[in-house]
Amino acid sequence: MKKIPAQVSSKSSTSTADQRRLQMADIARLAGVSTSTVSRALSRSPLVNDETRTRIEELARSLNYTINVGAQNLRLKQNRTVAVVVPYDVATRQHLSDPFFLSMLGSLADALTDRGFDMLLSRVDAEQLDSAAQIYDTGRVLGVILIGQWRHHDQLNQLAARHVPIVVWGAQLPQQLYVTVGSDNVTGGFLATEHLIKSGRKHIAFFGDIQLPEVAHRYEGYAKALKQYAIELNDNLVIPASFIEEGGRLAVEELCRRAIPFDSLFACSDLIAMTAINTLRDKQYRVPDDIAVVGYDDIELARYFHPSLTTIRQPIAAAGQALVEALLSLAEQRPTQPRLLQTQLMCRASSMSS
Repeated sequence: MKKIPAQVSSKSSTSTADQRRLQMADIARLAGVSTSTVSRALSRSPLVNDETRTRIEELARSLNYTINVGAQNLRLKQNRTVAVVVPYDVATRQHLSDPFFLSMLGSLADALTDRGFDMLLSRVDAEQLDSAAQIYDTGRVLGVILIGQWRHHDQLNQLAARHVPIVVWGAQLPQQLYVTVGSDNVTGGFLATEHLIKSGRKHIAFFGDIQLPEVAHRYEGYAKALKQYAIELNDNLVIPASFIEEGGRLAVEELCRRAIPFDSLFACSDLIAMTAINTLRDKQYRVPDDIAVVGYDDIELARYFHPSLTTIRQPIAAAGQALVEALLSLAEQRPTQPRLLQTQLMCRASSMSS
């Protein structure tokens, strides 16, 4: 096996990395599998059957491809870097400037700094969450904190099966193999809806993409509150909305197009709620007198918005601490359980009629 010098120039490192990527692509093409399958086979993942692994290993030997021993050794030493990965939706391109992301990144940076660790920020396609493991496979980080499950619970289970140290900010789901830290979204959705009902509202719209696990739980809380207070759930009041700046505006326009009476709305993020309020104002609705609005997250801007935004507070500071604690526990191969953090209703002007 050819040894690689411990110290190499950045040009040499880049060349070696490029060569390794090309070799892995060659192996995948010749074996008729994906590059991720090649990576798993060479790391002896149980997800790859013996026949496929043997074929891949033989091809790797024929191409003089070797496992990155330097990367493996690096992890055995005192690695002080954690990858924080924020997925993006190709269709919406939700920006890192989203206030919730910024709050979470700040919380994680503080929690890691307190423990003497560095943070390496990365983004991956939300449809390919398993690619979040690539940075771990290089040996550059001791583990991965992923912000959001998106729609690929199955891919995250595969990473857990490979024993990749990964902690996900998200909802607890059935048959979950990976570790999550998240807020109690069902209770949060219930509290938001119950508050609107107790304020005298009966036609409550819901804005959010219920294909996302966390939003699905908020919707579950919404439906639970309606049922408890004997209010029929009207599917025409449930509007898909993306976590982007235009999400609230598009949702209000769709709701108005449907011509369904509504007197309030529960938006699954503060950003959606704020753009919804601005759009309602443009359409000559008064908030909260005509339409009461509740958001979700309690970002810093919520209290300064006009009208100040009633919202469900997610404990972001505690979330950063909990995510880091869980990841370090996994990295040390200690049993680690999912954690559910409490949510809290923050009552402000956007839902309180004069």
